[in-house]
Amino acid sequence: MDALELLKTRRSITAPFLDQPAPDDEQLREILTIASRVPDHGKLAPWRFIVFRGDAGAEAGKALATLFVQKKPDADEERIAEERNRLARAPLVVGVVSTAAPHVKIPEFEQLLSAGNAAMLTVMAAHALGFAAHWVTEWISYDEDAGRILGLRPGERFVGFVHIGTPTVPPVDRPRPALDDVVEFWKPADSNA
Repeated sequence: MDALELLKTRRSITAPFLDQPAPDDEQLREILTIASRVPDHGKLAPWRFIVFRGDAGAEAGKALATLFVQKKPDADEERIAEERNRLARAPLVVGVVSTAAPHVKIPEFEQLLSAGNAAMLTVMAAHALGFAAHWVTEWISYDEDAGRILGLRPGERFVGFVHIGTPTVPPVDRPRPALDDVVEFWKPADSNA
């Protein structure tokens, strides 16, 4: 498949519909190598990856479920089970971490964008290898306690989790915005044209 066709055919398949096989070690290395080839003003590499595969997703899920019950003691068993399974819904999950920090030249916002690009290239590289992916944030991306459980260091945050596997359902396209609704060509404010 050529590059343009690859870009046009990428679709998210939600995590519960991703199964084995997942990328093997060599394919994962290729995915993360590609994901590391993002715009990176200052060559800071302001991101890193935390990989959950095999039992790691289930183990992390147990800790997340315990934390969830502490935060929501009235949660029902179905919701607790959902939390227990949060990082085990797909056979491979890549947590993409922003390590953005103050810098004399590079704004933190640019560093955060670089991490977002790393997440998107993770999705695209998985697609290029014949897998499907689902990039989500969910509450665990924003909760400091969950971040500590999942391996964040002080000052870091998740830009999301990319769930990767083989789709068990066909991809379905969703409505996309009409270009006329999202594109405009700049004109000077005093222009009558």
